[in-house]
Amino acid sequence: MKEYNSIQVKELIKWQNKMRKRPSIINKASKGTQNKLNSILPDKYHEVITTAIKNMTKVVLLGSKYTTKPPIQNLDLEERDILAKEKIKNYKTTAVLEGAGTGAGGILIGLADLPLLLSIKIKLLYELASIYGFDVNDYRERIYILNIFQLAFSSQNHVNYIFEKMEHWDEYKETLSDDINDFNWRSFQQEYRDYIDLAKLLQLAPGIGAFVGAYVNNKLVDKLGEFAIYAYHMRHLEKELYINDTKERWWMKKYKNLNKYK
Repeated sequence: MKEYNSIQVKELIKWQNKMRKRPSIINKASKGTQNKLNSILPDKYHEVITTAIKNMTKVVLLGSKYTTKPPIQNLDLEERDILAKEKIKNYKTTAVLEGAGTGAGGILIGLADLPLLLSIKIKLLYELASIYGFDVNDYRERIYILNIFQLAFSSQNHVNYIFEKMEHWDEYKETLSDDINDFNWRSFQQEYRDYIDLAKLLQLAPGIGAFVGAYVNNKLVDKLGEFAIYAYHMRHLEKELYINDTKERWWMKKYKNLNKYK
């Protein structure tokens, strides 16, 4: 196996361990704080974000609106990573400009940032799927995209739940229903809302909205990009290890098992 891939395997295992980590006392306490915050946010905020997430989810599941290039073939992982990081950089720039612009406009214009940022994030995930060689015309790949989204923007308890599915994706995808109504978009939107509520509340504040909007959007897109790379590494490296190097695949499994006891 290439040295680059070997390094990425070790980084991937560290990330996987973080995804499996159980919620801490602080994580659990923050949920109560979040519930209090929900009660002070304006009804218009809840209405806008709920509608935006519901519509975005349906668009992704139906496979409409968002288009991307065909899956890229015949590149090694390092070449794909270079393309992915450049794409993330471009989308971060777009998100920063959009966040600063809507943040400077006050509450009404600031609310417009919510569906716009969602659109930017989903478009990025479509692009990254293509870069790593996966076809988003496949309904199951679009579900995988939504799982990456949830992994990046959910409570640790929900992260554990989603990550378990993604770790066993080849088996899990065979159980997926073709009915889009079976997707739990309510849980999806609640987790996302809870994750970004405080940041977006500050973005609506006069005077600091532009700065907060730019900063928050940059961080959110950066995290999503990082998680997407790891999520696709998880599938790419498993596939490469299986095809090219059974000894390294055995080592990866052994390393995972050892980490269970740390």
